[in-house]
Amino acid sequence: MRKADKLFQLINLVRTKQPITAREIAEELGVSVRSVYRYIDDLSVNNIPIYGTTGIGYRLYEQFELPPLNLTEKELEALVLGVKMVRSWTGDILSESAKSLGNKIEAVLPKRIRDEYSDTIFTPDIPHNAKNRKVWELLHQAIKDQMPVSFEYQSLSGEKTTRTVYPLGLLDWGGKWTLGSWCTLRKDFRDFRLDRFTEIKMENEKFTKDHEVNLEAYLASIKIR
Repeated sequence: MRKADKLFQLINLVRTKQPITAREIAEELGVSVRSVYRYIDDLSVNNIPIYGTTGIGYRLYEQFELPPLNLTEKELEALVLGVKMVRSWTGDILSESAKSLGNKIEAVLPKRIRDEYSDTIFTPDIPHNAKNRKVWELLHQAIKDQMPVSFEYQSLSGEKTTRTVYPLGLLDWGGKWTLGSWCTLRKDFRDFRLDRFTEIKMENEKFTKDHEVNLEAYLASIKIR
């Protein structure tokens, strides 16, 4: 990776994780702590307002803004693929937003990259995803608004149950979406496959997250961080 790319990544790391120590930066960038100190000096010489506090870490002054993104070819490829996946595998609103974003990106892509991706990468809108778009959309909104949802659910064994849960996160397992949630019946975290929902509605009263019921605790319970 070019030094300029390393410096750009360093600025982004400080901006998003500040305060962040030189050792943490070194681990993220895969370089030595000594290299981080040199990069910080280079940024300071070029008037990037980054400063460090002993025992705390580095920060950027609040008024600092990065110039428009200058993406590498591989970053553009990753972005194009990610947009296509969002368009195919999420709800209607986010899918339409991804479609609009994809059109804007493709309009400025180098022709070689645009042609390469049109010939080699395709993310089909397969039927079970299309059928579940509205379920995905409702759950996505409920997570953002912290609203409980009630639904009828059919397990893989054919058993039907009615549940009310606090939705915490949507997880994609390579074509199968699941809802990570806190189940009010079981008083514990539970996962539900979106393609097994038969009826669903959002409740009216907002739930409150605490140290036991939140996305981080759910992810820790299933060993994902």
